[in-house]
Amino acid sequence: MRRIDALGIGLAIFVGGGVIYFVLDTAGMSGISAGIWTQTLLVAGIVGWSLTYLFRVVTKNMTYNQQLKDYEEAVLQKRLEEMSPEELAKLQEEIEREKQS
Repeated sequence: MRRIDALGIGLAIFVGGGVIYFVLDTAGMSGISAGIWTQTLLVAGIVGWSLTYLFRVVTKNMTYNQQLKDYEEAVLQKRLEEMSPEELAKLQEEIEREKQS
């Protein structure tokens, strides 16, 4: 995530809180009740987002992990393409020996 994205998300949350407060206040709630409900909704949203983040961390389904996996596969593919037929045959023999043992 870029810095501008983080700033945009922070601004959206700030503005969203104000909009929620305005809607609740306009709907007839007292200012104090509207403020409490606005804070409750914002905190619930942040806790929910944090839980999704923790889930992605635990399952290793994050952008960095995916980029690292793609990079490793690309490096291995490039090394495989650069191998001569003799080296490929030797590698295949080693793999078959490891499977048998």
